Amino acid sequence: MFKRELWRNFDFLLFGGVLFLGVLGVVVVNSAIAGSIGLEGLAQRQAQFLAIGLVVIVGVAIVDYRYLAPLSPIMYMIIIGSLIFIYVFGFAAFGSRRWVTVAGTNIQPSEIARQVLILVLANYFAMKKDEPKNWNWVMQSAALMGLVFILVVIQPDLSSSIVLAVIWFAMIWLAGVPVKYLIYLILIAMLIVAIVLALGILPDYMMRRINNFLVPDEEASYGEQYNIQQALITIGSGGWFGQGYQQSSQVQLRFQKVRHTDFIFSVVAAEFGLVGAGVVMGALLFIFWRCFVIAKNAEDLYGALIAYGIGVVMAFQTVVNIGVNLNLLPVTGLTLPFISYGGSSMVSLCLGIGLVESVAMHTAAKRPDALV
Repeated sequence: MFKRELWRNFDFLLFGGVLFLGVLGVVVVNSAIAGSIGLEGLAQRQAQFLAIGLVVIVGVAIVDYRYLAPLSPIMYMIIIGSLIFIYVFGFAAFGSRRWVTVAGTNIQPSEIARQVLILVLANYFAMKKDEPKNWNWVMQSAALMGLVFILVVIQPDLSSSIVLAVIWFAMIWLAGVPVKYLIYLILIAMLIVAIVLALGILPDYMMRRINNFLVPDEEASYGEQYNIQQALITIGSGGWFGQGYQQSSQVQLRFQKVRHTDFIFSVVAAEFGLVGAGVVMGALLFIFWRCFVIAKNAEDLYGALIAYGIGVVMAFQTVVNIGVNLNLLPVTGLTLPFISYGGSSMVSLCLGIGLVESVAMHTAAKRPDALV
């Protein structure tokens, strides 16, 4: 009886939204390959990653999320160890040492680190919910994020490190930090960014991306500027309803590079038009909304922060990816959730959804009307 009631409270709307975007992602990746021998088989692999991810969602959802709280220190140490291992033994690509090959599959631990950090911070804030929200409270949580942040930065992986910082900032806000502290933290962050840019201490490829965004060379047709130019052309070519599946000249003739990962949104816009792109954005917004509804109805702060944290991460990643495609933000390397190709990204996102589903199931088990 309990099991039936538990599954009845599984959020099938959230699961359906993920399934829809995941299947669409496989379809779009298949088109984005555009006959390239070097990308052959990626659609099939993406389908496999999606299947694994769906199993992960169901498997994680079954486990009561409360059981994970006492395991937070262990999970934290495991992710720290994996990031150190990657830095020492991982292989480099695109100027960063982020991956390690396991059974023929490239694993990127920084993707999983996001979900682990959410669990760790949610447990920290839940345990200290009755303590004063002072600088000591803020700095202790910052230290938990900071160690992971540093290990990701030195890979170097600026985009993932920014996501980690956003997770921390969002969760201290949701945990009830005084507004004046938020203002101080924003000012400190702005000062640090200004100093870093003024001194130019970021890796060369990162500085080039920022410079290309701030002071674009309109005549340049290479590097990151080329990708942005082609992304804008590709998006504009779709019009209202798109050129049709596998019919975009920009995609099929391979003018658009990195089209199966960072710039896959431009492929969606080219083939399915503004309407199709709007459907994708609507589906993503729906997923974020379901996460926030589940968070609102959670029975405890720990569950609420988990669901809020997962929703915030996906929302931030979506805004940045689409912003990059529209040349509203510098190129970062963040993928479009559930659409872009990537095994680590797909499985880690599904892990996050599984955690949110666990909060939904084990909250609604006691409150059948909680998600209505």
